[in-house]
Amino acid sequence: MNLYKKQFLGTEEHTPDYKSARFVILPVPYEGGVSYGRGTARAPDAVLDASPYLELYDEVLDMEPFRAGIVTVPPPKMGETPEQMFAAVYNKTKEHLVHEKFVALLGGDHSISSGYVKALIEMYPDLGVVQLDAHSDLRETYEGSRLSHASVMARIREMTTKTLQIGIRSMSLEEAQKVKNEHIALCTMHAFRKGLFDMNRAIDNLPEHVYITVDVDGFDWSVVSSTGTPEPGGFYWHEAMDVLDKIFQRKTVVGFDVVELAYAPHDRNSPFAVAKLIYKLIGLQAAKRSLFS
Repeated sequence: MNLYKKQFLGTEEHTPDYKSARFVILPVPYEGGVSYGRGTARAPDAVLDASPYLELYDEVLDMEPFRAGIVTVPPPKMGETPEQMFAAVYNKTKEHLVHEKFVALLGGDHSISSGYVKALIEMYPDLGVVQLDAHSDLRETYEGSRLSHASVMARIREMTTKTLQIGIRSMSLEEAQKVKNEHIALCTMHAFRKGLFDMNRAIDNLPEHVYITVDVDGFDWSVVSSTGTPEPGGFYWHEAMDVLDKIFQRKTVVGFDVVELAYAPHDRNSPFAVAKLIYKLIGLQAAKRSLFS
């Protein structure tokens, strides 16, 4: 299996080996579904460039997650249309799943998530999806596209209605009505901060196998400032880590993505924060699954 020219965490401390690695990072530099700020196509490389500067030891987990084996593979060839992108992500993630790898998708705009969900749901028919995001992304179409970033959860809910949306603080009236009519489990940031949402119960109501999709605009600007559709008032770092830890502790996470970082040449903080988030998610999975040698 070919590896990407850039490796998550670099190669100074370890030699990436696909056969022995448990985790595969798949960069998807796609921004065909964006509607406002651009830069998501250059984001995966920015994150990979930042990642060698992470400390390999996780002081919370008291371990070095990289020892579970992490490799970065080349981006898929996506073609020029959203439909071709969807097919490319589906085929490439399925290829790595067949090799029993845990795939971490690195975007790219949020529209890439649905192709991976399709591949996973063929393996886990009971799959649930947890979304951390500022936006509900439940529009049937946006700017004429059913595969827009603003429609990704609408497409995912066509595959599984077992979803949980957390941190939402921007949606249309039509989306709000859809949430009520379909009894969608959704925690606004207002409800989260006011203690009006039972997070433990919502997570427990999900099926055993879950996929996590993290749109970085779910974070406060003090954590990630460079994103295509920014919204004020998001998660602080430790708030998000607490939520993610609950999910990993209570459920079997079978995949995740981190999307919607927008490359900005003046901002080194945001790519570094995203790299640390990915390493933290890998650590949470590795620690629970006892994947260390």
